[in-house]
Amino acid sequence: MNSSYRPRNPGHDYYGKGVYLITLVVRGREPLLASFTSEGGYEKLVPTALGGELLLFWGQTAERQAAHGNRVVTHACVCMPDHFHGVIEVLEPMQWNLGDIMQAFKAACTSRWWQQQGLPSAINRPLTDICESPTTPSWLRMKAQKYKNESELIRNLSKYRRQEYYTLVGRERRPLFDDNYDDTVCIDERHRAAMIAYVQDNPRRALLRRAIPDVMRRCLHVRLAGRSYGAFGNLFLLRWARRIQVQCHRKHPTAGQPYEETADYARQHDRWVAAILEGSTVIVTPGISRGELQMKNECLEKGYPLIHIQKEPITPYWKPERQRFDACANGSLLILAPWGLDQMPDVDGVPSDSDYSCFHNMNHLAEEICSFMGEAKIIRR
Repeated sequence: MNSSYRPRNPGHDYYGKGVYLITLVVRGREPLLASFTSEGGYEKLVPTALGGELLLFWGQTAERQAAHGNRVVTHACVCMPDHFHGVIEVLEPMQWNLGDIMQAFKAACTSRWWQQQGLPSAINRPLTDICESPTTPSWLRMKAQKYKNESELIRNLSKYRRQEYYTLVGRERRPLFDDNYDDTVCIDERHRAAMIAYVQDNPRRALLRRAIPDVMRRCLHVRLAGRSYGAFGNLFLLRWARRIQVQCHRKHPTAGQPYEETADYARQHDRWVAAILEGSTVIVTPGISRGELQMKNECLEKGYPLIHIQKEPITPYWKPERQRFDACANGSLLILAPWGLDQMPDVDGVPSDSDYSCFHNMNHLAEEICSFMGEAKIIRR
């Protein structure tokens, strides 16, 4: 499975009704589906000839599946240079599951890619060259003698042997996409709208990252105060003269009411905003408790400088949602994700991987970042 994939939802009924955001990644992350071009002084993302075919196939999915008795409808889709996003809706329980539908779509795309290279489909490729070549490994020669064509051979190889086979035959004879794919299951109508908006917004996000790379940096390992973090956004915020931690309890220690509803919180909030407006001040918080979350959201909405500590790791292809992405584009946000958070100490005897200990340990990290006076070191981009 490609490192950018998430496991599919165990226990979910992939034969039943539902809406899904699908991501397919080109094998080897090769930029075959779209390219950046300049026109009239502006850069834009344009599908390649192959990408255009994929968009056409996606639009034909409902018609193709209807022939098999499966009622689906496709929504937004987009070709990025090395991956494809699409939203698909299953209207009623099917004989096929979602994986079968996606396999049919991927097969059509791969067949078109092979055609563009002048290759026949795998079902029309004899195995004579493999059986007769002296450089073919013995295990593959024995396998090839059992089947009529390349399609049958590939279907009967293990995942490990299949990868070895693709290495031997070269990129032209490999499938277009990685073996697996990523699906996000829609929760409700609001989530559905967010899925479609995410797909439609992908080209803009890619163009922003190219246009302003300094404030849209992704670093997998940044060394800071003796710890390693994944980072996304404006690393220059770590050099600001004053970093202020926003930490709030869930309840007021004496009044017992929600802390964000108290006069103490109001006074703290006024001091935080005053410091921000004075300049050279960045807020640091994980935004977990309601009071922290309110301040974090205010920073995002008003463009106040913010270092947000999150639990989710930042991996090579991880991207924030639109609000935080736009804040990064504005230069007002740095997202830090600590590696080894679950290895930090237990809090009050509660295991470190619990929500309780995580809450306290992330606020401890915010305190460390605020007091850190050295220079952050980028270990791995």
